[in-house]
Amino acid sequence: MPARLPSWAWVTGLTTGAIAAVVVLAVQADQGTKPVAATTRPSASATADAKPSAEPEKKKPVAVPDGSGTGRRIVYSLDRKRVWLVDASDTPRRSFTVWPGTVTPDPGTYTIGKRTEATTGSDGVPVEHIMYFAQKSGVFIAFSNAVDGSSPPPAEPGAQTGGIRIAKPDGKALWTFGSAGTTVRVVE
Repeated sequence: MPARLPSWAWVTGLTTGAIAAVVVLAVQADQGTKPVAATTRPSASATADAKPSAEPEKKKPVAVPDGSGTGRRIVYSLDRKRVWLVDASDTPRRSFTVWPGTVTPDPGTYTIGKRTEATTGSDGVPVEHIMYFAQKSGVFIAFSNAVDGSSPPPAEPGAQTGGIRIAKPDGKALWTFGSAGTTVRVVE
């Protein structure tokens, strides 16, 4: 007499089969929502020698401003609200936008002086990676990023703030790049 399977074995087998069927249907449904490459057509602007790339398209780097000096330095453009980290061979290694304070440094050459790992900014926000490089009208000017990664709140009317706030990943990169004595070139 053949052996009989217990009911739990039947239930387990049927459940496993049902799950497999749902997974297959979900994969097929997902593939149906994606555009098929074979149905795309080249645009009129496509060139004959255009080649597909496995890498995502990279953004063109923003050029370092003329007149920003030479050698390893941090370049801060007041008009562009942007910073560049430039290596000794004059190659920009990183560039990012910033939120300047209400007191801005005059164009010129400075050096990183004091560095503080963390404190509370004049706006009451906990900040880190603070790198002081200038002083104007009694206000210290420094790069920093908010610990929580937020942008600075609007300054109170009449407030004098010298913090140049940057995004958290950029703050970490700047902290690593800019040791005490690193040149900071401020340009218009």
